[in-house]
Amino acid sequence: MKLNRFRDSLAMRTSAWVVLGAGLLFLGTLSYLFHRSDIAVKREASNRAVQVLDNTALRVSGIMEDVELAANNLEWLVLRDIADPEAMVLYANQVVRNNPDLNSCSISFEPYHYPEKGLYYSIFAYRDENDHILWEQEGDESYQYFFKNWYLLPKLLEKPCWTEPYDDAHSDLDRRMGTHMMVSYCRPLYDRNGVFVGSISLDLSLKWLSETISGVKPYPNSYSILVGHGGTYLVHPNPDKLFYQTLFTDGLVKPDPEKYALGLSMRRQEEGMREMKLEGVNCYVYYKPIEITGWSLAIVCPQNDIFASLNRMRRQVGWIMLLGLLLLFPLLALLIHKQLSPLRGLAFEADTIASGDLDHQLEPVERTDEIGMLNQSFRNMQSSLVRHIEDLTAATASRERMERELQIARNIQMAMVPHDFPARKDVDLYASMVPAREVGGDLYDFCFVNGKLFFCLGDVSGKGVPASLLMAVARGMFRILAKQALQPAEIARQINEMSSEENEQMIFVTMFIASIDLQSGTMEFCNCGHNAPVLLSTKGGKPAFLDCKPNMAIGIQQGFAFEGQRIENVKGKPLFLYTDGLNEAENRQKEEFGNEKMLEVLGGDKFVDARTTVEKMCQAVALHVDDAEQSDDLTMLCVKVS
Repeated sequence: MKLNRFRDSLAMRTSAWVVLGAGLLFLGTLSYLFHRSDIAVKREASNRAVQVLDNTALRVSGIMEDVELAANNLEWLVLRDIADPEAMVLYANQVVRNNPDLNSCSISFEPYHYPEKGLYYSIFAYRDENDHILWEQEGDESYQYFFKNWYLLPKLLEKPCWTEPYDDAHSDLDRRMGTHMMVSYCRPLYDRNGVFVGSISLDLSLKWLSETISGVKPYPNSYSILVGHGGTYLVHPNPDKLFYQTLFTDGLVKPDPEKYALGLSMRRQEEGMREMKLEGVNCYVYYKPIEITGWSLAIVCPQNDIFASLNRMRRQVGWIMLLGLLLLFPLLALLIHKQLSPLRGLAFEADTIASGDLDHQLEPVERTDEIGMLNQSFRNMQSSLVRHIEDLTAATASRERMERELQIARNIQMAMVPHDFPARKDVDLYASMVPAREVGGDLYDFCFVNGKLFFCLGDVSGKGVPASLLMAVARGMFRILAKQALQPAEIARQINEMSSEENEQMIFVTMFIASIDLQSGTMEFCNCGHNAPVLLSTKGGKPAFLDCKPNMAIGIQQGFAFEGQRIENVKGKPLFLYTDGLNEAENRQKEEFGNEKMLEVLGGDKFVDARTTVEKMCQAVALHVDDAEQSDDLTMLCVKVS
């Protein structure tokens, strides 16, 4: 009941349209504003994240540089007093004490460098859990330090280097310190003769480094990751991934192209930003290299964090807009209902006239606006309505009679061409015919005679009833002559003899007539002034027009000698026939479909079957013509012998 009231009320519908229009306007405006806001927020987030990333990278690089500087200074002291093994204790303790970022320091020498010290001599100074500086001499049968990476790398490389993270929990001391995973900066020691005598190793705890990096968060749920040369996680919020997994590990179970590309970019020491999904969350990832070590640092910012405030504002504005539109609707309905009240009286009187009371006098309205003009228009309409009713009745009856006759003629014509296509394994055939008017002049037909497939397709000059009559004659003669298993050229000759006799109006028909021996695949054909058919490729290759000899159209010259042609084997080669209603189909801009477009559609995909080819071409023509009026009859036929 309420729905009918809404549908029957102009005030309600007008109000609804006004509210809908206002809603769409507001929605479009707000969408644009929020779109610009999204861009601004994303830009601000990028600047903020990049700034934090740069500061963090600078801080990490600064720590690394301080470590390298301390190692350089320590090297000078060690080499100056290398003859005094006891001085190494002082220097190791001093460098740890003076550099609060350091976890420990080792000054280690080659076996028996100091004969009085024996095989092992390595001073190891460290900072315990109470920040006390302690030291011990390390090295024994269970911990042969000169085989460790931090000792061997500078020796083999013959230059200072940073090690990859390693687990150095070789004693109760390390376990008490809780700093098993560390990274070291190592420098080789050479005596005055250039002989390697030992190395200096300054150690940073990755636990401490992770806390330093992870403490920097541009957003509540953002986090940092640090990866080594091979993509190994050095810093990550998930401790299970540290040191033993890489950016590529998850891709071994389930491929993740985005994460793989990020890993490659970070390994190549590139800098940038990527929008991607990590752990099922849409994120912005900002990354840059730490050049001093060859590592790469990244900050991961979830999109929900970045756009949280904007999303809250978007929801609030949406509810406010919806509430405002709901309040606006009844107010508009009331105002419009009051303004349209005179129309209801006019509608009642017009309904009285429409019911058949043409003598009913309309009440005059003393208004000069649109309602007054409408009242006067109804008066003028009433005076001329009776006169037009009689003319309209007679014209309608005549038109309906003609439409019925044309519809009957169309049904008869469409019944002349076959609509049931052969369901055979050796022949795939399908055709379609769409007249431009109620009746048309295109035709197609086929039949099987003595192991041969006879088929034809033609186009009568002109359109409408005259063309349809010649179409019926040509199609009927083809069927009769094909049943006699005549050659296509002979069929064309006999149809021409009959059609050209007493053809004062010079109506002619272009036809393509062919027969295919289903056993050998031999095709004989005669092209009577028609468009050359197209040979298709079953593998999606380039189609090509069939090479046809020029023959005159049927019905022009009596006694014309039609010349046939022959192809030895067409098995597996689809043949596409068409009338000029295809390649000459025009859109509203008078642009023709054209042969090039036709060949492009026919060669676009691998051949499936005849019906698919015809229907695909119908769709392509419909898309080109759009809503323009059909300019000519359109008929197509596709056949393939297996």
